[in-house]
Amino acid sequence: MTTVKAFIRTGKKDKEVNVRFRISDGRNVQLFHKSEIMVLPTLWDSKNEQYKAKSVIKLEQRTLFNSSISSRKGLLLSIYNGDKSITSTKLEELMDKHLHPEKYNIASKNESLCEMFKRYVDGWLDTGVIGPGRKKHYDVVIRELTRFFIIYGMDGCSVNEFNRDTILMFREFLRIEYTLVDKFPGLYISMNSRNKPSKERSQNTIAEKLLLLQAFLVELESNDIIPISPFRKIGKEKESIMKQQYDEPIFLTKAEFNTIQSKECPELLQRVKDVFIVQCCFGCRVGDFRRFTFDNISIEDGIPYIHYLPQKTHKEGLIRTEIRTPIIRLAYEIIIKYKGKLLDNALLPYYPDGNGERGYNYQIKKLLEFYEINRNVAVFNTQLGINEYKPISEMASSKLARKTHVDLMNKVQIDKYAAGLHARNSGAVNRYTNLGIKERFVLMCAAFGCKKYKVDNELNIIL
Repeated sequence: MTTVKAFIRTGKKDKEVNVRFRISDGRNVQLFHKSEIMVLPTLWDSKNEQYKAKSVIKLEQRTLFNSSISSRKGLLLSIYNGDKSITSTKLEELMDKHLHPEKYNIASKNESLCEMFKRYVDGWLDTGVIGPGRKKHYDVVIRELTRFFIIYGMDGCSVNEFNRDTILMFREFLRIEYTLVDKFPGLYISMNSRNKPSKERSQNTIAEKLLLLQAFLVELESNDIIPISPFRKIGKEKESIMKQQYDEPIFLTKAEFNTIQSKECPELLQRVKDVFIVQCCFGCRVGDFRRFTFDNISIEDGIPYIHYLPQKTHKEGLIRTEIRTPIIRLAYEIIIKYKGKLLDNALLPYYPDGNGERGYNYQIKKLLEFYEINRNVAVFNTQLGINEYKPISEMASSKLARKTHVDLMNKVQIDKYAAGLHARNSGAVNRYTNLGIKERFVLMCAAFGCKKYKVDNELNIIL
């Protein structure tokens, strides 16, 4: 198992030293990286590999330092990526190329912010810091920035010219871009109708895009390309423009879910019914769900389970723990129904992404309409500042399956803090116990009303 440890090496206590990192992969791999991150030995917590919790350091500074340690560990893991042929010298070279790309890329002195942004994002993908899915989100922001600069007469804007006021202007542009499409048709001629801005973007969408831009500017700051990220100069406004707000959770009730799985439907809807029910049973994101094959199934004590590494960026890029979800009888019967009938060992006959008539989201809406599941749910209207009420069938998408799974599971689990032995949110509770496949299987069977069963190594039911 690959691990990364942060440590310091010094005999003095009153002078800052570099934080060092060691990658260990079995007995034969020991790689070292000397970082530019500095710390006073008296403030270093060697056990937890961070600032001491009780050190007299501002919370903001301590959080930033500890985050830097975690981020550097994640970057080291991404660059090493299990390649046992890498030496410490080669590792330092790869790290330097990532941290200081300006030394290795012969870029024009007049390189624009968008050109530099793209160069960095391409580098992050090449070194494994981000995946293809995350890169698509960054690419969208870069294209939006490009249109923004052209429309506002700032084409070719450099990093040094990009300031606090520009960020606030860009935020407003994201909000009202739909009103500019007809005024600047040439900028949108290559976009299909689905991708053209057609309405005001929500606060959550804008905040997500600004967070991606902020990550790039923080990287430039850490690499000494700019003295300070302009996001740091926004002040109190930053909290409001970066804040993400969520509507009331939308999910199917147990009765609605039972209606779908127990009642017949037309043949045209049988495929989406099967796929949607299994996703409700797994509770995974649609991006992961669409990739599942029979290779993702394993068996423990006769209980089949699906296991996978979630594709969405892991927190701090450090933890690479597989998700393991038991396959309850309801999902098992649907999966076996398609076994051997699909290409590439696929688990189910998946739909393409999107809202077109062949898309998964569109088909889910049609499924709920057929079963007349039209309960009104609250949806916040950002323009009017009030809740509107729409049929759940109209708002349904693949996210509904994930939310339904979480809600059904939440209703059968006991509050971990109910015994009163530990304060709420205490980490000790999680350290003292762990739910295994068997315990999760029992809970899931209770949540979905399924009977327990066991299989052999060929996925045949034996009990």
